[in-house]
Amino acid sequence: MRIRSILGTLVIASLPVMPALAVDMTPEEIKKMVDEAVNKKMQEHERRESPAERRMEQKEGPPESQYPMPTGPMTDVRVERKGEEKVPLSFGATGSGRLVYAKPFVAAPKAIVGGYMDIQYRTHTNGVIETGDYNGIRNNQGTTNGFDQQRFVPFIYADITEHVKFASELEIEHGIRGAGENEISLEFAHMDYLVNEPFNIRAGILLIPIGKFNLLHDSPLNDLTDRPLVAQFVIPSTMSETGAGFYGTFYPGRTSKLDYELYFTTGPCGYDPDGTPRINEESGTKNSRQRKCESTADGFDINNGKAVSGRLAFSPMLGVEVAGSTYYGNSSPSSYNPLSITAIDWTLQKGPFELIGEAAWSYARGNSRAIPNNTIGGGVPTGTFLTGVNTLNSFAGPPQRMNGYYIQANYHFMPSFLANWAPKRFGEGSTFTAVLRYDRVNLNMDNKGENEGNLEQISFGLNYRPVEDAVFKMSYQYMPMAFNPNSGQRIHDNAFVISAATYF
Repeated sequence: MRIRSILGTLVIASLPVMPALAVDMTPEEIKKMVDEAVNKKMQEHERRESPAERRMEQKEGPPESQYPMPTGPMTDVRVERKGEEKVPLSFGATGSGRLVYAKPFVAAPKAIVGGYMDIQYRTHTNGVIETGDYNGIRNNQGTTNGFDQQRFVPFIYADITEHVKFASELEIEHGIRGAGENEISLEFAHMDYLVNEPFNIRAGILLIPIGKFNLLHDSPLNDLTDRPLVAQFVIPSTMSETGAGFYGTFYPGRTSKLDYELYFTTGPCGYDPDGTPRINEESGTKNSRQRKCESTADGFDINNGKAVSGRLAFSPMLGVEVAGSTYYGNSSPSSYNPLSITAIDWTLQKGPFELIGEAAWSYARGNSRAIPNNTIGGGVPTGTFLTGVNTLNSFAGPPQRMNGYYIQANYHFMPSFLANWAPKRFGEGSTFTAVLRYDRVNLNMDNKGENEGNLEQISFGLNYRPVEDAVFKMSYQYMPMAFNPNSGQRIHDNAFVISAATYF
């Protein structure tokens, strides 16, 4: 390279003494002539140059250090010695402090980090907002209004290979609260092995496919702040368990699609260590989720039994889907007391109109009876009817059967005068949505003629999306049958809720 530079300089320097050649020549023609002359001189030089001279020329330049210390991009941090970047990471690898960077994704980044957050302000007619240990507030009735950052949820997704995928969601609820008052958990974290569209394998912490809302429960997706009652108490969103299974898609017709999921997982945790049922009139099936199991069980299977769950969704055409799903698993550590949940969901879209909904039925068999080896009150005989335990009626037993549903109508629109007045704020991609939703659940169908298990709510909402991934919401909730967790009573209530949520 050095010889070529010298020869090029000599050729260019000789141009002024060759006016006959340089006159009327364009810069491109001069460059071409110089290149041809340099190449010719290089060929002559290489014929005369000895092998020893070539070796000396190759050695010229700054000497390499024996242990180059990389700086700059993190992708270079792993390199310690020449050739070591090709050695796969193992316990035979050498190094010390920089070993923490010796990861495959550092050299070839694959992960994508995102997530969502929401914040809300709500005010109620009654003091139903929980106050923790401050039970003396308003005669043990709680508070009526407050701010809360309900959720901060980071996502981590990654393409490991063309066929191996990874997805996870870490949920932090009520993050401003102190230790023990907030909830931090993995909503899901699983690996997928993609075989083909009809059949793919999934393993890890899985979202249980019961209803559609449990799979699509992100705050920015939903047009109302609060989740439907059936998705809070009968199908406790978010419901996830550790296990494995498979999923896929078929196309039975020209415009139709059939999706399915089928998983085998750890199963529910339906009892405290003393045998007290965790399924009750206050929280429904919420506390039977694996993540809510007592710390003594450490989130593991309490009975060596596995649950099976699945969902089959049929879409005959774009904008229409109807699905059925089921879940079945033993919830008792010392007997056979299975929990089963069955659900149907539907989505109908036509232009700016949308009608969605979900209905679910759960059956906790034997939940009202004492299980073997219980220590309730010093231990009661197996099969004893448990009156006054986990029920608002002292003469009723814990619930076995529950059901509930919601129907929601959405209308998406954008007033033309707003689009003309401020096209950058109310232009393409932004929309308003008017929402009407009716919710109803019965959390103790066995207690006939009583209203302790009933909850009912009508919600009127309006939201604005500047883009599809961010939303500002406000809603009015009329609750003829509500619940006060501070007093343990069914009450009549009203609420006004304002919130914001966004993906990031």
